[in-house]
Amino acid sequence: MVGREIVLTMKGLKKIEDELEYLKTVRRKEVAERIKQAIAFGDISENSEYDEAKNEQAQVEERIMKLENTLKKAKVVDEDDINLEIVSIGTKVQVKDLEFDEIVEYTIVGSSEADPYELKISNESPVGRSLLGKKVGDKVEIQIPDGVTKYEVLKIDIDQSNM
Repeated sequence: MVGREIVLTMKGLKKIEDELEYLKTVRRKEVAERIKQAIAFGDISENSEYDEAKNEQAQVEERIMKLENTLKKAKVVDEDDINLEIVSIGTKVQVKDLEFDEIVEYTIVGSSEADPYELKISNESPVGRSLLGKKVGDKVEIQIPDGVTKYEVLKIDIDQSNM
């Protein structure tokens, strides 16, 4: 895991940069103010407000470090480098579930951007990993926790919402 590259779309990079900016400029100040107020209550040895504020400060600082580390390791997928002939990170892929005769559209993203509720699946997930490199018309069997599912790749496009 050390030194491992973190693949991000432009949208994912922006989201991380925005959160980092918010934590550094807003949350740090809010927490520092809470600590200052808690100290004003007097004896900090039995001051639960102080303890809570210090714990929150530690969490904010830990999150800042994690985001900064992510940015150091980030490799941003450039829309111009995406080959629409094959499924890759940054593409939206439309597949047909051959078992249930349903069409599903997934966006393949790096693991730090995955959000199954938005149908953004990680390139490291079983489905994402199995779809990578596939072309329109390819059929793939994917081992999932419930067994095996079969997909046919119908369409590959760029997910404009991630660029």
